[in-house]
Amino acid sequence: MFSILPAALGLTRVPALRTLHRAATFVALVALATSSTACSKESTSPRGPRLVYGASQALGDGTARTFITLDNAGQIKSLGVAISETAMNSLPMTPMPGMPSAAMLSLAVPAEGASTGYKHVMLDWNPMGHEPEHVYTHPHFDFHFFQITPAERDQMNPGNPEFPAKSAIFPDASYVPAGFAAASVLANVPAEAAAVPLMGMHWLDTSSPELQPPPNNHMFTRTFIYGSYNGRFIFAEPMITKAFIETAKTKAEGYSYNVSVPTKVAITGSYPAAYSITYNAAAKEYRIALDNLVKLVAAQ
Repeated sequence: MFSILPAALGLTRVPALRTLHRAATFVALVALATSSTACSKESTSPRGPRLVYGASQALGDGTARTFITLDNAGQIKSLGVAISETAMNSLPMTPMPGMPSAAMLSLAVPAEGASTGYKHVMLDWNPMGHEPEHVYTHPHFDFHFFQITPAERDQMNPGNPEFPAKSAIFPDASYVPAGFAAASVLANVPAEAAAVPLMGMHWLDTSSPELQPPPNNHMFTRTFIYGSYNGRFIFAEPMITKAFIETAKTKAEGYSYNVSVPTKVAITGSYPAAYSITYNAAAKEYRIALDNLVKLVAAQ
């Protein structure tokens, strides 16, 4: 299973995934991504099911914002990102210098969602996808749900001399969700070569259709990823093509997919047992959410 990428795709190496210039651009952009509107609620009732939005940011001619849903008892059921239909129809198509992303937003989680343990969501829109070639080179979004602060994330860059070594420190096997493996292991390259600035090491679901050897492989549409840095997992990431997100408009209930939940964690918080892709006609927005959140306490 660990040689699945080279076997399926003929890859013998993964290029350096982000340059120092790209990392510097990332940091500059997220520092500027602070303009927002006030948080809002679909329901102002203190009880009953509610949807609470985080601050919105411009995306194309529309907006993107985080949200949480709460049940009748006030328990958080989902944490997600909502992208307006206007935004989806007007996305920028020119990647920023040195980057595959044409837009990158650092979205604040609603205050009511603090108990989930997620500090912010980094949304990347990649109009031509990104490496590896012929696998993820399709127009898609990366939704990084981070359990660290933006300031901590910004330290994860090649300008930090500790970045390569800390990216190569993997969590103990007992913390790795079932069925996931580090990108460097799958591609048979040094961990430092597969490390991504502002993200660290990506851990891929080895059952994903796009990673299977021919003739069983299929074109990438959606997958789920975990990310680690300095020996612990720090983000969860649905990665989904624009085209597939848009098909949710024709599905009344949208899509829902199960996620492998870790049995042991280094950070106390809520971990998804599923993620979903839906379209809300009333709000005219697409929603990508971490669902069926399971509260886990960090191992001592």
